[in-house]
Amino acid sequence: MAGIASNWSHQATFEASPRSASRARAFVTEHLVEHRLLYLVDPVRLVASELATNALVHAQTAFSVSLASSEQTVILTVRDQSSALPRPRVARAMDLSGRGLEIVDIVTLDWGTNEDRAGSKAVWASFPVRGPREF
Repeated sequence: MAGIASNWSHQATFEASPRSASRARAFVTEHLVEHRLLYLVDPVRLVASELATNALVHAQTAFSVSLASSEQTVILTVRDQSSALPRPRVARAMDLSGRGLEIVDIVTLDWGTNEDRAGSKAVWASFPVRGPREF
């Protein structure tokens, strides 16, 4: 059935480098195109960019990006080595930053965080997979 994703997952690790956000965007684009989920490229790239940038700016550690799918959802997860959880904030009109999690909230089905005992965290975001007749 074309248009419906089967179960799959991909993961990559990126260094704490300014180029890594761009590489994370390329990673998710490559795999969404591979799985013929072209309508998800823009929103998933946007969220991957926001979450990767947060890992670079706030955690300042290497981070991993995973992209996984079931029949109904694609899950993007960015894991870094900081235990500090992201906090949404209200950005003022002239602020140059502070809108990332608001954007994530707008373009995703849902998002959240997970912590592990080792002191790292994962920020995940889900996106709906369309059925074969949903255009």
